[in-house]
Amino acid sequence: RRMFPTFQVKLSGLDPLADYVLLMDFVPLDDKRYRYAFHSSSWLVAGRADPAAPGRVHFHPDSPAKGAQWMRQIVSFDKLKLTNNLLDDNGHIILNSMHRYQPRFHVVFVDPRRDSERFAHENFKSFSFPETRFMAVTAYQNHRITQLKIASNPFAKGFRDCEPDA
Repeated sequence: RRMFPTFQVKLSGLDPLADYVLLMDFVPLDDKRYRYAFHSSSWLVAGRADPAAPGRVHFHPDSPAKGAQWMRQIVSFDKLKLTNNLLDDNGHIILNSMHRYQPRFHVVFVDPRRDSERFAHENFKSFSFPETRFMAVTAYQNHRITQLKIASNPFAKGFRDCEPDA
């Protein structure tokens, strides 16, 4: 499934002539599993977290690219796909349903020096934005969220009511 809403970022301060790779990963926010309580419309702790899935990263498909290209427009991770299938062999990011996650965004400078591995710790910057934290779910737990996604998500067209011709 594609992540919705899509993660988008505007970059500045890169060397316009240097190459950069952009990627994302996801880290668990805590060691808990949650359940949704319909009576209170809230998330409650339902026990210890499931074992973490193998860590995967999603490389932006335009990587590597020059800093000038990345800074020219908003960068969208609209091809990023999530799954709860532990046996996934499509390269999707594997998450446990009913667990909380923090997406992380990474900018990696492609160092042209022959001994670049010596400087690897200097050649990347990572960013986390608290407002991008989310609960991974396989089915929405609130009918209003379901309706919002159907109305807003271009990938949910099939669920919209057909409008009669006027």
